[in-house]
Amino acid sequence: MRKPRQEMIAETRGKLIAAGRRAFGTIGYAEASMDDFTGEAGLTRGALYHHFGDKRGLLQAVIIEIDAEMTERLNEVSAAAPTRWQGFVDECSAYIEMALEPEIQRIMFRDGPAVLGDISQWQNTPGCIAALSRSLDRLNADSEIIDIDTETAARLINGASSHMALWIANAENPEAVSKRAVAGFKAMLGSLRRQE
Repeated sequence: MRKPRQEMIAETRGKLIAAGRRAFGTIGYAEASMDDFTGEAGLTRGALYHHFGDKRGLLQAVIIEIDAEMTERLNEVSAAAPTRWQGFVDECSAYIEMALEPEIQRIMFRDGPAVLGDISQWQNTPGCIAALSRSLDRLNADSEIIDIDTETAARLINGASSHMALWIANAENPEAVSKRAVAGFKAMLGSLRRQE
């Protein structure tokens, strides 16, 4: 029995994204070839062109998938914290620390910006800023933070956390840089907290 068309399309896309993710995560974007993706997935170049346009389009799809997984993990970090403020700090710090993970480091913070350009202009950035703004609105309602425009603060936090992750991913000693980056970032966040 043949699968429904939508299911076949989703399956083909999924195979190509998985193959692209493996190649980008291990040998990197520059070294990965169209044949790496299509051969592993058992598909033709035509399927790749149809679904993603080209290798760059496949990279974008891989980044969207990884970003969604990162968001899910960060939500779990935040939910596990004893307070809303601690959850916010832990979530922001965990994002920066994810730049130590080899796959995320290579795809999201090395190859992604090199191929797709400025990370602040990626299509997922407005959603990240909106989520940060909502978190800050809740913290403001709880009188946890100083009186500040939450969208402005969200954009500052987003920019700083992205920059810290890029710094870590491209450092000669990522572990050492991560410790410095997280400590500095937590100090910056601390300046937003309302003092008793």
